[in-house]
Parts: sequence; C-alpha cells; structure tokens
Amino acid sequence: MDVDREQALAYRVAALGLAERGDQRPGDLAVLDLGVQEYTPGSARVALAARTAGPLDDRRLITVWAARGAPHLHRRRDLAALVKALWPVSDADASARINSAQIPQGVKLGIRAFEVTAAAFREVVTSSMSRGEASTEVSRRVPWELTYDCRTCGARHIAGNVWQHSGLAGGVQVESRGRDATLGPIPGAPPRPAASEGIDRLITGYLRLLGPAGPVEVAKYLGSSTAEIRKVWPGDELTEVRVAGRRAWLPATSVAALEEAAPVPGVRFVPAMDPLLQARDRDVLVPERARQKEVWRILGNPGVILVDGEIAGVWRAKMAGRKRVDLAVTPFGTLGAKARRALEDEAAVVARAREVPDAAVTFG
Repeated sequence: MDVDREQALAYRVAALGLAERGDQRPGDLAVLDLGVQEYTPGSARVALAARTAGPLDDRRLITVWAARGAPHLHRRRDLAALVKALWPVSDADASARINSAQIPQGVKLGIRAFEVTAAAFREVVTSSMSRGEASTEVSRRVPWELTYDCRTCGARHIAGNVWQHSGLAGGVQVESRGRDATLGPIPGAPPRPAASEGIDRLITGYLRLLGPAGPVEVAKYLGSSTAEIRKVWPGDELTEVRVAGRRAWLPATSVAALEEAAPVPGVRFVPAMDPLLQARDRDVLVPERARQKEVWRILGNPGVILVDGEIAGVWRAKMAGRKRVDLAVTPFGTLGAKARRALEDEAAVVARAREVPDAAVTFG
C-alpha cells in the first residue's frame, strides 16, 4: 500500500480527533491514549477544546511528566501501564533519554539514574510542595554525577532531563506550572517498575495516532535511540505501508481508516506541541523546510491553524485582561474570505479554553 503525504496527514487529523468535534468528556477522547502535552499554561485545554465541545474539566485526568519527561495530561487509570511502558528497556536506552553535556558521567549510570531519582522523589514529595524545594531535596539524595553547577541559581542541582524522566516512576504529579510551580504525590501511585513492560503497546498507540511511521520517529518521540527501539519493535502487529515511497508502519486494524482517509473541510486552532505536532516526520505535516522553522522553533513554538486538513499558518495568543484573548494569525499563503470568517468564529473555542468571554483575531 502506497499513500501520499496528504492522505497520511488526513489519517492523522482524523485519528487525533481533529476532523470532527464531538461532545465527549476529555478522558474519553482517543488522543488521551497518547497524552496531551501542557507546553504552556493552558495549552492542553486548547488542545482538548479543539476536539470536544463538552466540559473541559475532567477529574479522571492528571498531569505527569511522561514522554520525553514533558508534562502531559493522562488518564489516571492509565498510569500503572504507562509508568512501565516508559521505563527504559536497557542501560543504553536510559542513557539516550537523559543524554546531556551537563552530566557526562551521570549519563553512564543508565537505568541506575532512573532508579535513584525515582526513589528520591518518593522520599521527598509526600505532600504538595514547590518545585524549587523538591529539586533541592532530590538533588541532595542522588549521586553527584547526576547534578551540575547551575549559574542561574548559584546552586548544584539535578539535571532537568533526569529529574523529569524519573518523575512518574517517583510517584509525582505536576500540580501547577509557571512562577509558582508545585509538585505533589500521585494518589495511589503505581510502584516503581522493576523492568520495562508494555513498550510494544506504547509504540502501537503512537502509530495508531501518528502513523504511518517507523522506528526513527518513535525513538525521537521517546527521546531514545533508533537502535534500542528496533529491539522492541512490535512487527507482528503492524502492516508495512509506504508514504510517498518511504517505508512506514501502521497497526493492521488501522489500515482501512488510512485507505479511506481524506481531508475534511473546516478550521481549527491547534496549540503549540499539540499531539498532531509531536510527529517526528515533519515533512508529512509541513513539506516546506522554511515553514517548518516557523512551526518548530528552538524556543517559544507557536500554535498552527488547520484549514481544510492542511497546516496553513501559525498563531500566537495574548491575553487582554480577563475578558478577551487576542489571536495573531500569520498565514503561510493567502487565506480566502471564507477561511478568515471560519477562523474568526473558531476563535471562540480558544476563548472558552482560556476561560474568557471573547476572542479577537488579527491576520498578519
């Protein structure tokens, strides 16, 4: 089976719940199988609102450090399986995930780095506490090799990638972010894994929502190496397809949906680091390299607008007090009057997610 870029993108848009907006509760959305990253405060709510017209608060969800150590919304019921699936499969895998010039010797500890940091978290974070206080106490309890001298705060503390990659195994949830960031214990937290388990199901879930793709893309998504992901690749459950001639894989149960995939008319405001933008084969999402640099920046990624199934520009939000959110849209090309009107109407969805009564759109 050979599909073009447009068909692969249409498949992902539908699989991720961006083709049609229903009224499901957030925890019932298929995208929660992968998790929804909280890139900036409130961005996860915008991602949910792009997919459902139902209430956005759902006590069944919790924010934890998950894939790549990034904060993600996940279902509470999924944590027991998720913590095992995200646990490194080998020392080489662990070292790849925490690779950093800040801790060259600490990287060599492999899985041991995860074990000692998770243990420190469980000892330290027994109630709600500031992120800074937790970092200080965890840093005191881990090997010297996992810490570095921070010029910004004038102290020696644990490297951020080790800290966040180990948080879920350490039973920690992210309660709030920003200047007053706090952490807390996960109620009924699953125990720290003794070994990796279920990474094949995690890979299959990625491919179901962001496929067709291959080991290279999955490895980048997890922050691991392609060699380690190839060792656990669930080949028997997958069907090989080609995307514009490139080898890729999809769960066998999803092949029919790929065959039928077609762009759906309509618009969406998709926030920065939305699951759609987590796919590592960026040529499928945005074929022009210059445009890719506008979407995926070193710092401060914008959101993107979907217009009739294609990423057609970027957008940024700025709060105007407590009554309005201003959305500045920069199209990649010419937007027709119909698309502009649709985006002006869709802006109300962002306002709902940001909990303000109004939204205004400007086009650059």
